[in-house]
Amino acid sequence: MKRAIIIILSILFIIFMAILCIYYLMKGDSSRWPVALGGIFASALPLSLLLLKKNPFNIPIICTYYIFLFCSLYLGSIASFYLHLKWWDSTLHFFKGIFIGLVGIVLYKRLIPRNVRKDVSHWMLFLFILSLSVLASVLWEIYEFVGDLTVTHTMQRGGNKDTMYDLLCGLAGGLIAALYSFVRKQKL
Repeated sequence: MKRAIIIILSILFIIFMAILCIYYLMKGDSSRWPVALGGIFASALPLSLLLLKKNPFNIPIICTYYIFLFCSLYLGSIASFYLHLKWWDSTLHFFKGIFIGLVGIVLYKRLIPRNVRKDVSHWMLFLFILSLSVLASVLWEIYEFVGDLTVTHTMQRGGNKDTMYDLLCGLAGGLIAALYSFVRKQKL
């Protein structure tokens, strides 16, 4: 069942992004078709998880991933929410911090055997979750910077101020997930 849901969601999102890519390429919109092209590759990522013997992520994590892609790629970049709603970018960075933190919790539960988890300190789990969220924020900002250098000039409209604010929002989201893992460690 989980496999079928991943395949269906991936294929639907790939088709959606491919249609947008072709539409904006034919229209000559040089800022939107590369976003849609990137969306094709990003939406194929969960399909690659099917190559693993045991996919570590549950359906809510996979669905949340596609919601994030839709909100950032389509609504944010293609439908111009980033331009018209000043809070959209920071909200997504905050959400991404929480989301990556929750992904870290799933990875912790899947990769660390249950009998070993009791020996892992609360602080080590806290640092792992927070570090993963911050790393994701830094990698995203590098992606935006490289994208502006090579393809488009619209990803970091606010320059350094935008980057730092995005990193702070990602850190805040990561802190929430890390605090959750700290408090709930015995139940994880």
